[in-house]
Amino acid sequence: MKRKISIGILLTVLVIAGIRMSGSAQFAVMTKKAERAEYTVCIDSGHGGNDPGKIGVAGTKEKEVNLTIALKLKKHLERQNIRVIMTRTDDRNLADANATNEKISDMKQRVAKMNSEQPDAVISIHQNSYTDSSVKGAQVFYYEGSKEGKMLAELLQKSLIGNVDPQNHRVAKANSDYYILKNTSAPTVIVECGFLSNPEEESLLISAAYQEKLVEALQKGICAYLVEH
Repeated sequence: MKRKISIGILLTVLVIAGIRMSGSAQFAVMTKKAERAEYTVCIDSGHGGNDPGKIGVAGTKEKEVNLTIALKLKKHLERQNIRVIMTRTDDRNLADANATNEKISDMKQRVAKMNSEQPDAVISIHQNSYTDSSVKGAQVFYYEGSKEGKMLAELLQKSLIGNVDPQNHRVAKANSDYYILKNTSAPTVIVECGFLSNPEEESLLISAAYQEKLVEALQKGICAYLVEH
């Protein structure tokens, strides 16, 4: 049986996050509470196994940071009685054993898992990198033309800025090329939590305290979306 989400806890989270809800949204919440609404979120931890993803200036492997943040986010969401599906929970990729192209096979398996149980949202955790080491800041991507994906991305971007880094002036960005965004049926976002190519941000991204701030911000944004959705 699917676990039920506590709307009361969601409203508390939204108040703390400073995210306002209109009268119509509040009515929708009351209606959903009466119906004992159920929510499922899929969390994707990018890369894994022999695919390390980006490598930080101090040698940090993206795949490890992704998994740590994803597992922490899982715990936070489950405390809100949200059912969580993970694409991976350890250091591996999802490619078929006999695949001739591991990357393509891995991506196809991830999407299949994301679509398998029709989640209300898919959150893919990643870390960014750029040739200019001064570039930093979290940014959320969504599939171009997806109204729900845009809503989810904007709520997450707002929460990341408000709860983690007020100096971050990035905005949620549309994308039409990323395989995961193009091939998932649920509203899907890719969360680039920061830049491993920036020494200061790399240090923060491997910090347990900073990871906790990121996860709390993501939780608030996800809960805001589920309530409004």
